[in-house]
Amino acid sequence: MAGLDVRSTAFLGVERSVTGRRWAARASDDRLPFAMAQRLGLPEIVARVLAGRGIDPDMAAQFLDPKLREQLPDPSHLRDMDRAAERIAQAVMDDELIAIFGDYDVDGATSSALLYRFLTQAGARVRTYIPDRMREGYGPNAPALLRLKGEGASVVVTVDCGTTAHDPIEIAAQAGLDVLIIDHHAAEPTLPRAFAVVNPNRLDEQSPHRQLAAVGVSFLLAVAINRELRRRNWYARRAEPDLMALLDLVALGTVCDVVPLTGLNRALVAQGLRVVAQRRNAGLMALAEVARVNERCGTYHLGFMLGPRVNAGGRIGAADLGTRLLVTDDPHEARALAQQLDQLNRDRQAIEAMVLEEASAQAALSESDPIVLVGGDGWHPGVIGIVAGRLREHYDRPVCVIAFDGDIGKASGRSANGIDLGAAIIAARQAGLLINGGGHAQAAGFTVARDQLPALRAFLVERVEAQIATGLPARALALDGALSVGAATPDLVALLDRVGPFGAGNPEPRFAFQGVRVAKADIVGGKHVRCFLTDQRGGRLSGIAFRAADTKLGRVLMRGGGSSLHIAGALRADEWRGELRIQLQIEDAAEVFSAAA
Repeated sequence: MAGLDVRSTAFLGVERSVTGRRWAARASDDRLPFAMAQRLGLPEIVARVLAGRGIDPDMAAQFLDPKLREQLPDPSHLRDMDRAAERIAQAVMDDELIAIFGDYDVDGATSSALLYRFLTQAGARVRTYIPDRMREGYGPNAPALLRLKGEGASVVVTVDCGTTAHDPIEIAAQAGLDVLIIDHHAAEPTLPRAFAVVNPNRLDEQSPHRQLAAVGVSFLLAVAINRELRRRNWYARRAEPDLMALLDLVALGTVCDVVPLTGLNRALVAQGLRVVAQRRNAGLMALAEVARVNERCGTYHLGFMLGPRVNAGGRIGAADLGTRLLVTDDPHEARALAQQLDQLNRDRQAIEAMVLEEASAQAALSESDPIVLVGGDGWHPGVIGIVAGRLREHYDRPVCVIAFDGDIGKASGRSANGIDLGAAIIAARQAGLLINGGGHAQAAGFTVARDQLPALRAFLVERVEAQIATGLPARALALDGALSVGAATPDLVALLDRVGPFGAGNPEPRFAFQGVRVAKADIVGGKHVRCFLTDQRGGRLSGIAFRAADTKLGRVLMRGGGSSLHIAGALRADEWRGELRIQLQIEDAAEVFSAAA
């Protein structure tokens, strides 16, 4: 994707906005959008959005209509994929019990559900196992693996975990259990002694698809197993599983794991959203109902409405609730599970607010450090990842939040742009400062002894400072162009939707509205600022700034009073009582007089 415009002039002259960012145009040759608009018959602003993402006229048609059949790779290009597919195919044909050992987040739940659905449709005996976050922690553990063997499993497939679980998998291998790792997390030079390790981020891997979520890797595994079973004539007397019907799970897991929605990921999610619209999965239907999603599901609904509810079971409830919801075909069971997850999500929000308040007070004492490291006794491990994300948004630097239980702390970390937190955590574990730990560039988790905390803090500060010294991307808000209030129409938003699905790597288009005034503003939901914007041309546009009531952005919007502002954000379609309206999700603002100074 294209970067930001490096020209010295900030977009609309905004060098420092209300949120402290410099506004920058997405880099593109100004002639390219005009040429693309003429060739494709698109409004120039839509062509500018495409050009800002590195799309030229020859690529535009495929980008606007991504087809999975054109982008799906041969699964065999991944190391150990054929070995894994052959072993699982043999287990299916020999009626061996296959256990799927998944992580407790959305990527793990969707990966587990996908393989469970595929393998049961193929005629296999399958069970799932999701470890309890509080009692067992992240990833495979020896007692659980040996228990699965005792229950008759001869093959265990770990999904979204296992790449750094050397000791548990060694114990399982010695006990005669075939463990197959299907993962996407950062790997080390030495891999566990598993039967197969399928991971596009193995250090010896040459795959161009390193940005797949675990559920994407799991889908490729299902394709490979299906091909192997077909080769062995397994489907001569039974119907083949419908692989395309599983893409709703791929879309949910991919979006919620915040991997880049480019290339293959974009094609998987685009097709997956079409499957979601068909409402085939009873669990997703029930979840949409309790979340009050009445319109067609997009990436926003998956990431911010359905995903958090699937996650809630793993965070503060029964770890397997999300997987159970996604595998059931019983609408009554699905409704009961969805309601339980919805209540757990509300409980999670209350717990999160308490931990965030205490963590924020600690973080304020170390504002000058390049990494925020906070911890507390009694903090719920299920919410520390969300709290880390909130603090990362506020401080724009890596954040690790540790929940201590006695002398042992479990931590979750979120990184800032340009800093590889996962690499730093793996290095800390290799240095003997952690009990375990791993992750990827943007997120990591670890377990640490309390007495190692000072040494860990010093180690991470040094590692992050070293990365900063190499140069980090400037803190900026990338904008795709400027619009008048009257230009924000349903037709424009419908055209912009074709540039989606949006997410990491293909951000939702953001526009600036120049010299507007806040005609009316109020607080809704206790923490969101709702307002109406007008401009000199007489246009009127509704806007909302989420979680902004107690921020400088919120105060500027609430002040109103006729002051002229530049306001930036993303346009969303909002259907209310059968009427389609457009709403601006406000992300930033700049006072006109300060921008011109």
